[in-house]
Amino acid sequence: MQATLFDDNLLLFSAMIDDIMAAKKSVLLETYKFGNDSVGKRFREALLEKAKQGVTVRLLLDAYGTKANELFFAKLIKNGVEIRFFKKIKFFFSNAFARNHTRNHRKILLIDDEITYIGSSNLTAYSISWRDLNLRIKGTLSSIFKNSFETSFLQYRQYKLYDVMPFKKVAPVTKDGYTLYEDTPSISYQTIRKKILQMISIAQSEIIIETPYFLPGYKIRKALVTAAERGVKVRIFLPLHSDVPMIDLLRNKYLGAMWKQGVEWRLYKPDNLHAKCVIADGTRFLIGSSNLDYRSFRYQYDLMLYGTDGTGEKILSLLKEHIDETDKYCVDFDYEKWKNMPILYKLTEWLITPFRRLF
Repeated sequence: MQATLFDDNLLLFSAMIDDIMAAKKSVLLETYKFGNDSVGKRFREALLEKAKQGVTVRLLLDAYGTKANELFFAKLIKNGVEIRFFKKIKFFFSNAFARNHTRNHRKILLIDDEITYIGSSNLTAYSISWRDLNLRIKGTLSSIFKNSFETSFLQYRQYKLYDVMPFKKVAPVTKDGYTLYEDTPSISYQTIRKKILQMISIAQSEIIIETPYFLPGYKIRKALVTAAERGVKVRIFLPLHSDVPMIDLLRNKYLGAMWKQGVEWRLYKPDNLHAKCVIADGTRFLIGSSNLDYRSFRYQYDLMLYGTDGTGEKILSLLKEHIDETDKYCVDFDYEKWKNMPILYKLTEWLITPFRRLF
């Protein structure tokens, strides 16, 4: 298996376009955001060219995250591209929030059953300068991603007011020493959350986490603190300012208390850090689309790839280089500044905490 890491979206998008243009049989794309902008148009033209050549092209886009509509994709549809929009926002008489909050947050691109892209990047110009994290994988591992895509694609249905989505549990799938973990909306199942908890709980020397949004439940926060107390070095990389200021306000409530208990925060300054990964002891990794927050674990379809140094030594080496580079542009958490935040700030923080599951 060959692996390449991308944390620069300009380079990522160029590589994706190159692989699409080289496709001979199929292009399968599943993503949360597909922009009605320069990036979206560039991908649209590449996909249109392949469709005209007879290549099978299928897109599964989240209807809320994707601002481009059917009209934007009209030429693709006319040339045989099958496009499905996952779950449009609708009015429900009961439990409207939970139903509409259920989104397809997965991000994969599959070329010719041979090349897979998995990671954190949306296909938008808005996020072109963000620091993301994606893998390009070439080899037989693509088969498990194709099966996952096909299952996700077939689950799409035209929702009626009375529809209830069957949230089927998806068991982890292992191939060539790697395991694909998939989350479906659930309060209790939460496969990815449980895997993260396990990685934290058995770590012996180091836990590294990159996430743009830090709003996990009590169990993950407690596991991180417990790991730090038993001597594990816990470093969590967050954007100094993410693209969702309300989440920054909510997360800040936890930073000071966890810092005092040994958790090290590294805050990325240049732009939004949108990467999503967990690395334990330098020997195990988890990478993909899931954030560390209530919304991802409870309401979203996400997927993460797990590997170890047994088969994923090359990927672990690439991740170490990525983390080292990220760290160069980070600042330390300022506990004194946090402790002396204005009363109005702390009051606002307290007032919005009960709504943390909405973000």
